[in-house]
Amino acid sequence: MNEMRVESTALRALAYDGGRGILQLEFCTRAIYHYYGVPAAVYEALLGAPSQGSYFNRVIRGRFPYALCASAQTGLAGKG
Repeated sequence: MNEMRVESTALRALAYDGGRGILQLEFCTRAIYHYYGVPAAVYEALLGAPSQGSYFNRVIRGRFPYALCASAQTGLAGKG
C-alpha cells in the first residue's frame, strides 16, 4: 500500500490495497485503522471528496469492519 498524505482536519494520510479491499486511514490523532471490504469506488470517492472527514463519517464509519493497527498513545505508531 502506498500511503498518501491528505489535507483534512480529521485525516492525516490514507492508503488502499485494491486486491484485498483494505483501506488504511491515519487520523490526525495518529491512530491508524484498517477498514476491510472497502470497494475501490469508495476509496476513489474519498480521494475526491470536498471534505474527506465528512465522507468518512457518512460512508465508511460503521459500515465496514475495522481494526486499530497503531496508536501514538500506545507507542505503536512507527511514524515520526
